[in-house]
Amino acid sequence: MSESIIQTHGLDFYFKDFKALDQINLDVPQGSIFGFLGPNGAGKTTTIRILLDLFHSKPGQVKLFGKELLQNKVEILGRVGALIENPSIYKHLSGRQNLEVIRKMVDVPKSRIDEVLKIVRLVDNADKKAKNYSLGMCQRLGLASALLTDPELLILDEPTNGLDPSGIIEMRELIIELNREHGKTIFLSSHILSEIEKLATDVAIIDEGKILYQGKLEGLKPENEIIELVIELDKVAEGAAIIKNMNYTLSEENGKSIHLPIESKKEVPKINKALVNEGIEVYQLKTSEQNLESIFLNITKKLDQ
Repeated sequence: MSESIIQTHGLDFYFKDFKALDQINLDVPQGSIFGFLGPNGAGKTTTIRILLDLFHSKPGQVKLFGKELLQNKVEILGRVGALIENPSIYKHLSGRQNLEVIRKMVDVPKSRIDEVLKIVRLVDNADKKAKNYSLGMCQRLGLASALLTDPELLILDEPTNGLDPSGIIEMRELIIELNREHGKTIFLSSHILSEIEKLATDVAIIDEGKILYQGKLEGLKPENEIIELVIELDKVAEGAAIIKNMNYTLSEENGKSIHLPIESKKEVPKINKALVNEGIEVYQLKTSEQNLESIFLNITKKLDQ
C-alpha cells in the first residue's frame, strides 16, 4: 500500500460564523494524481490554503510526509510546490528573468532554470517578455516556478481554469509527465469533471465543506452498474417481442428504437445475433454508462434541482 503524503484529521475551518470546512479527512497516496473535485465554493481552495499554512489549522489536523504541519512547517513546505489560481508574474520581465527572481528567493542553482523551462516546454519562449505570453504559457511559467525547488509534492488549484482547448491539453500532458516521469505526487483541485476523469488515479469529492466520496476513481462506479442498450432497427414491434422472449425487460419502445437495461456489454452481440437471425435489420447498437459528471451530480444530490 502506498504511503500517505497528505493526511488531514477532522479538519474544520470557519470564516467568522460560517463553517467552510466540516470534518475533512483526506488521505492522499504517494505517487498519485489526486483529484480534489467539487463545485465553486465547495471548500477546495480553503483546504489548499490550509495545506500550505496560508490559513492556519489546529494542531494535529494536518500531516504532510507523515509529519505534523505546524511543528515542521519549514521542512515540509520546502518539499512542496504550489500553483494557486493565477500565478504572480512580472509582465515586464522575460520568462527566464521571472524564474531568476524566484530562484534567488528559494536559493537553488542557476542551472535549475533551464531544467524547469525544458520540463514545461518554454525553452523557445524563455527570453520573450511575459506580457506577450498566452494564458497557457503564463500557467506553465507559474508551474516552472513551483518546480524550481524540485518538490516531491505539487499542489495545483484549478490549473486549467480559463485556458483554451490547446492550453488545457498542454497542461494535462504536463501533469501526467510530472507524475509518471518525474515522480511527483500531484494534488489537483478542479470543478471541471472531465479533466479529473482524464487525469486522476484517486479522487475526493467535496461539496459544502464536506467530503462526500474518497477513493479510487473506478470506485465511483458501482460494481453492478446497469448499462442501457439502445437498438435502432427496422421492425421495432417484432424486435421487441424477440428481446422479451430472451427474458429482458424493455425500458422504452418507440417508432425507431428499443431501450433496455443490461448488466454487461458482453450481452450486446448475443442480442444482435438473435435479432439478425430472425430477419431484423439492426441499424445501430449503442450503450450508455454513467460518466463522472452524472455520478458527481448524483452524489451531491443536485441532479434534479
